[in-house]
Amino acid sequence: MSRLTRLGTGLAVVGAVHAAWNARRLRVPPADPPPVAEPVALLLPLRDEAHRVEPCLRALLAQTGVRDLRVLVLDDGSTDGTADVVRRVAGADPRVRLVEGQPLPDGWWGKPWACAQLADDATEPTVLVFVDADVVLAPHAVAASVALLRWAGLDLVSPYPRQLAVTPAERLVQPLLQWSWLTTLPLRVAERSARPSLAAANGQLLVVDAAAYRRAGGHRAVRAEMLEDVALLRAVKAAGGRGGVVDGTALASCRMYAGWPDLRDGYAKSLWTAFGSPAGAAAVVGGLAVVYLLPPLAALRGSRVGLVGYAAGVAGRAVAARRTGSRVWPDSLAHPASVAVFGALVAASVRGHRAGTLTARGRPVGARR
Repeated sequence: MSRLTRLGTGLAVVGAVHAAWNARRLRVPPADPPPVAEPVALLLPLRDEAHRVEPCLRALLAQTGVRDLRVLVLDDGSTDGTADVVRRVAGADPRVRLVEGQPLPDGWWGKPWACAQLADDATEPTVLVFVDADVVLAPHAVAASVALLRWAGLDLVSPYPRQLAVTPAERLVQPLLQWSWLTTLPLRVAERSARPSLAAANGQLLVVDAAAYRRAGGHRAVRAEMLEDVALLRAVKAAGGRGGVVDGTALASCRMYAGWPDLRDGYAKSLWTAFGSPAGAAAVVGGLAVVYLLPPLAALRGSRVGLVGYAAGVAGRAVAARRTGSRVWPDSLAHPASVAVFGALVAASVRGHRAGTLTARGRPVGARR
């Protein structure tokens, strides 16, 4: 046990140092981007989003610095009046087009199918921007993202939105999203590498060169992937493209889940596939426990090595939180609890998938519909 504690502490220190290095190397979109002359399509897939689509759509229509902007919205069989909200907000704005989604084919997940239909309709724009309904963009977000895409010579960028966390459950889990890739992913190496393990993206906001998107097969190439955002980045890289995560803290905000039941059910539908297999999930959760749970438990028994490991975990969490606009204190002190809750969520997701009880937007997950 003492050897495992030393191992976990050493890895926690390495992770904290790497997070600090990545925080300095993270690409930042310009705060005052130049005007974008090329045509850009904002693609918004919706399914039962009447309760939150209005702020998102108003922010899309308020974008500045893009001379040729089109907003394509797809209603994927909503039953809550989502399309009516879109029509009311858009009014007579000629930039907006509402598309009625087609029935979901066999072998597809819902979101890739919706995104594929939107991309099929965006034949002229040279940049495609996929946005989720729970995201609110800053006025310069699209222009800044396109500028970074072009200046950096990338084919896809994922400007990671600032994650809004309100309830205790959200504050425990949501900051782990940015912390995970800042801690584990060598960002600049990952941009160039086609290795599947060196890919991180967030489908809340994805900006991709249209030609690179089509060379990669678009969302048709990832039709069977629950985590279609990461899979799309992998497909773009496999087709010779480059891309990855960039700083979206000043560009967008997103409250992904509202409270524990929403968070629990939201992660249940996808965590079972995040690590490739149940064995992969067990290995990741076990590794996290060695690095971020074992040292603080040892510290409670008086281990100085364990105390160093706990402090390193807190430091890495604090670095990530400060860099990405999350609450730093006292939330970072609860990092072991965050890791423990995440492990429980992974286990529940794997169990739910095996039992066939998971659903996503009213569709059974096990049936890929």
